[in-house]
Amino acid sequence: MKTAGTKGTKIDDDRDILTLCDGVRQIAFGLHTYLRHGHLEKVYENGLAHRLRKAGIEVKQQQPLQVCDEDGTVLGDYFADLFVDGSLIVELKACKLLLNEHTAQVLGYLRASSIRHALLINFGSPRIEIKKLVL
Repeated sequence: MKTAGTKGTKIDDDRDILTLCDGVRQIAFGLHTYLRHGHLEKVYENGLAHRLRKAGIEVKQQQPLQVCDEDGTVLGDYFADLFVDGSLIVELKACKLLLNEHTAQVLGYLRASSIRHALLINFGSPRIEIKKLVL
């Protein structure tokens, strides 16, 4: 186990992911300010991916992530809307408001894929909604 103060510690990793989340939030807000609500989810996915890449952030669209059983057996694939910097799932919605079912969906993806952090972003309402989810 690594101790605090050494490179690559959990503390540093947490700061890195929080910094990444802040950057994604700012870029998503800028996109929503420009496009507003009313477009299909794919438009926001393409726009956010484009702006993240322009900012120098690695992003993969529709990235397959394996869903595994507790013994490691692969049960299938989930396709993340955006998989950012190899450590953050970004699930996008374009609906009136986020529901508990959307949060449950993303938490299920986190549990099944062994990824710890996600952002759930809704571009479909007049005010952008962003939820940070952590396992």
